[in-house]
Amino acid sequence: MAIKKNIKKNDIISWFMDYILNHNKYPNSVYSFAKQNNFEEAKFYEYFGTFEAVEKEVFKVFFDNTISLLNKSENFDDFDARNKLLSFYYTFFEILTANRSYVVHVLNDHKNKLKSLGSLNELKKSFSEYIENLDIQTIDFKEDKLEKIQQRSIKESAWFQLLVTMKFWIDDTSSSFEKTDIFIEKSVKASFDLIDTTPLKSIIDFGKFLFKEKIHNN
Repeated sequence: MAIKKNIKKNDIISWFMDYILNHNKYPNSVYSFAKQNNFEEAKFYEYFGTFEAVEKEVFKVFFDNTISLLNKSENFDDFDARNKLLSFYYTFFEILTANRSYVVHVLNDHKNKLKSLGSLNELKKSFSEYIENLDIQTIDFKEDKLEKIQQRSIKESAWFQLLVTMKFWIDDTSSSFEKTDIFIEKSVKASFDLIDTTPLKSIIDFGKFLFKEKIHNN
């Protein structure tokens, strides 16, 4: 069989994901991985240095695909920051659901410490940049140092919120992950209400939802 020549980054990612799902571990070597998929080992190193780098890129690709789909929406640019973030969440979790077996396999053993998981580093960089460009309305401190602290806090809290939502989704057993959709809607609304110093009704509503879920699962 002829060696495959036109190997793209996404080909390697797809083969890597398939290998992980079938063998529950990294390939033994880049050589064996390339041989199994009938391409030159050197092609792997054109895109990645290690299998760990491939794993990080998987979640970055999920993010990139989300943004690509959002940008195809005619009205997306007209959305305010809240609805842009909601749209991101719904689209991103649709993509995660389409790849649930892989995502759960990679994250399930670490779902209580996702914040320190190296596999999500590239996703964090991209998502933080996305949050920064949302133009979220905040308090005008008229002081650069305070503005920087505020922006950093928003990015860190948004990242933490995404991780919490991913953990909720991993544990969600509802049909079509309907409870995750509810979680997304209520948590995004509550977080924006906190930033906008709007009434606490949505925050209390979100708290009630979490309380009911905890009681139900115990």
